[in-house]
Amino acid sequence: MNIIFLGPPGIGKGTQAKIVAQKKQILHLSTGDMLRIAIEKRNEVGLLAELYMNKGRLVPDEIVLDLVSQRLKQEDIQEGFIFDGFPRTLNQANELKSLLKKNNYKIDHVIALNGKNEILINRLTSRRTCSKCQQIINLIFNPPKRNEVCDYCDGKLVQRDDDKLEIITNRLRIYEIQTKPLVDFYSNENLLRKINGIGNLEQITKRIENIL
Repeated sequence: MNIIFLGPPGIGKGTQAKIVAQKKQILHLSTGDMLRIAIEKRNEVGLLAELYMNKGRLVPDEIVLDLVSQRLKQEDIQEGFIFDGFPRTLNQANELKSLLKKNNYKIDHVIALNGKNEILINRLTSRRTCSKCQQIINLIFNPPKRNEVCDYCDGKLVQRDDDKLEIITNRLRIYEIQTKPLVDFYSNENLLRKINGIGNLEQITKRIENIL
C-alpha cells in the first residue's frame, strides 16, 4: 500500500504517518527529514535547502525531487510507503506521478488532514525538537518531565526556526496558495480522502484507519 499524507503545517500528518506506517509495516518517507539530514551533512543540497527552510519558504522542486528520485530506487521501498510532506506543489505532484510510473509504483490513497489556522499556530509555536535524537514534543500536549530536556535521551529541547510565529504564519500562507490545489488534483484522480485532523491522537488515527 502506497499513501500520501497532505495537510497544513501543524496538523499532525507526520505523527499520523508514522503510526500508520508502523501498523501497516511500510516505510514512512518524510521529505522534511530527508532535507534536515542533508542540512546536517552540510552538503550542497543541504546548504541550499537551509536558506529556504529558515525563511519558511518552500524548498525548490528540483532539490526535493532529486532526493525523492534517489529514494524510490532503493529496495526497501518495495513493501509500500507513506509520503509525508510531499508533494507540496502541483508540479511536484505531476513529477511524482511520472517518477512512480517509471519505477512501477502507484498511489492507493491520499489522506488530506485539515484544521483551523488558530489551532495550528498554537500547536507549532509550542513545538520543541530534541537537538540530540530529533524527537518532537509539544509543551502543551505532551510536555517534558524536565524543562527544556528530552524525556528520551536527555538532549536539549530547542525551538526550530521554522516553528517561530513569523515563519509559521508565512508557511500557512504558502500552503493556502501552493499546496491546497493538490486537494483538487488528487480529487480528480479519485484518490483523495478528507479527514478532520483536530482531536486526540487515537481519534484521528481511527478516522484514518476507517478509510484504509
